Amino acid sequence: MRRVNEVLRQVISDAITNDLSDPRLEMATVTSVDTTPDLRHAKVYFTVLGDEQAKEDALKGLKRAHSLLQGKIAAETRMKHTPALAFAYDDSIESGMRIDALLAEGETTGQGEGQ
Repeated sequence: MRRVNEVLRQVISDAITNDLSDPRLEMATVTSVDTTPDLRHAKVYFTVLGDEQAKEDALKGLKRAHSLLQGKIAAETRMKHTPALAFAYDDSIESGMRIDALLAEGETTGQGEGQ
């Protein structure tokens, strides 16, 4: 499954970069794909630089490009079924940055206490 997910991520990423001219997707990056065991559905996780509006716009752009992306998958892979794509924003990077900031804040605050 990891191999299938990685192939799908690569095909979708390449299609966004090379085949789509939607300005809403210029800063979008596909971070991962999670395919169901029966290969009929795949959730595509993405991130985008910008604010909430940029996230919403990128999601709209991906949904609009849905059929083109499915066509690319069908053309470039030898899968019995082309999975139906669903898109979701990947907030793991933002969560990691918040955790790093909290840890750094804790280190700064904790340094004065031990002296």
